[in-house]
Amino acid sequence: MIDKLELLLALAKERHFGRAAEACGVTQPTMSTSLKQLEEILGVMLVQRGSRFQGFTPEGERVLDWARRIVGDARAMRQEINTLKDGLSGEIAIAAIPTALGMVASLTTPFRARHPNVRFRIVSCTSITALALLENLEVDAALTYIENEPIGKARSIPLYSESYYLLTSPDGMFGDRKQVTWKEVGQVPLCLLTPDMQNRRIIDRALRSVGVEATPTLTSNSMIVLYTHVKTGRWASVMPAKLAETLGFSDRVRTIPIVDPTVTYNVGLVIPQRDPMTPLIAALVHVAREVAPSLQTE
Repeated sequence: MIDKLELLLALAKERHFGRAAEACGVTQPTMSTSLKQLEEILGVMLVQRGSRFQGFTPEGERVLDWARRIVGDARAMRQEINTLKDGLSGEIAIAAIPTALGMVASLTTPFRARHPNVRFRIVSCTSITALALLENLEVDAALTYIENEPIGKARSIPLYSESYYLLTSPDGMFGDRKQVTWKEVGQVPLCLLTPDMQNRRIIDRALRSVGVEATPTLTSNSMIVLYTHVKTGRWASVMPAKLAETLGFSDRVRTIPIVDPTVTYNVGLVIPQRDPMTPLIAALVHVAREVAPSLQTE
């Protein structure tokens, strides 16, 4: 049964029979046969079939929810047994929003100092994608905003509060100021993240609250692209304070706090709503709770 549920999860991820079969290392006929056997066991149709994948039936969506729970528990059991036998080892996959990437090392570094046999895989993506990956068991945890938009069936551990700076050159618009208002920021040609990123939606919302719209001269889904442009001293952007501090800039860039209103959002570690937690996730949560006070006071 577990292997058939794994195939169902792969189909939910790939939305394509051939790619799902390839991801699971089986042939497409084998996958089709296994899914039909699962349907026979449960007595309902799970997949809307045609010449290509057309989605899941309502019953299939409910079975998917159970599959995530059952497969997750099975993986947790195997991990716990392996930990009892060999100690903590394996891989932790973390999906992180671009603005939080600079803070990942605050978790992974102290974790690895205690558990050197554990590997990490970090994926950069939007907050929506991060939560989808978490739900479909493709990552073990996510680093994302925890209060701005719904996080679904998950639990969160707050890590730090994000506030915002205008990054501009000393001779740029408002470059000589100690602080700047959001209304003034709306007058600056900015390079920003793309609208699918939650950080961009936060910035747009802050600007609209004072009656202005963002007019970016450059957009990207990569913070590295924004960083390299701002670092030249010829571009301006809005970035979280902690990210700006982590990246560091030359004397050609000033970081100016944005006020009126002061905007803050909490970022945290998000994990599946599952008890008991896997040994790896339990250890990660322990480290997160230890480092959170220092992140909040920096």
